[in-house]
Amino acid sequence: MRQNAKYKQIESYILGKINSGELSPGDQIETEKQLCEKFGIGHITINKALNNLATKGYITRTPGKGSFVSHQMMVKTIRRNPISFTKDMASLGMVAGSKLVEYKILHASAVPDIQKYLELEDNDLIHYFERIRTADGTPIAISYTYISAKIIPAIDISYLEGGSFQAYLDSINFPERTGAVYMMSAHLPTAEQKRLLGVDSVALLRNSHITYIGDEIPFEYIQTYYLCDRYEYMFSTVENKSDIFKDAVR
Repeated sequence: MRQNAKYKQIESYILGKINSGELSPGDQIETEKQLCEKFGIGHITINKALNNLATKGYITRTPGKGSFVSHQMMVKTIRRNPISFTKDMASLGMVAGSKLVEYKILHASAVPDIQKYLELEDNDLIHYFERIRTADGTPIAISYTYISAKIIPAIDISYLEGGSFQAYLDSINFPERTGAVYMMSAHLPTAEQKRLLGVDSVALLRNSHITYIGDEIPFEYIQTYYLCDRYEYMFSTVENKSDIFKDAVR
């Protein structure tokens, strides 16, 4: 019973600093040695408290570096009619942003897989752009977007730097998305992805999807790599249950 009270005391102490705002996402908490000295208890008890907080998703422990306050986990719900990243972040009460890394025009024949997904001929053109996606200014993903130039002949790239591609679509009265096909898989980041996202060896969740308008007309293919410690997906086949896991311990 005594040990239980001790490790709970450590948990409450750290959670108090997080809840009060004294510690923010990404901040490093005190080391095991510092906590041992402050509370006059052994490493085993301290380690148990930190492991419990990590299991519950409050902190992240990195061997050789220490323990850090976890970033807020964002839960995306897959809908029948997909919405844009900007609208998705707005639904979570966050402001979406982007940083344009690259934009270019491709011949469909140069990217045969995307050509097939977008149902294009060899000489058709594709808009390609790569962006860092942010939520409230914090990088959470990298997206690689391919847009059929048959459907959208021109793009004002000023919307892609710091703004929203969805805002551009709205400006030209582009029709609403009517469906999408998704495929998801986990990956380790490349050296370039680590540099752009400012991370080390964190897992990435890749969401690849083809988006359709009208009568099953494909107009975009996107690969988005999300930081797994900040973003997760939820699927539901039951109506009115889309928020059932919102308070789940992660």
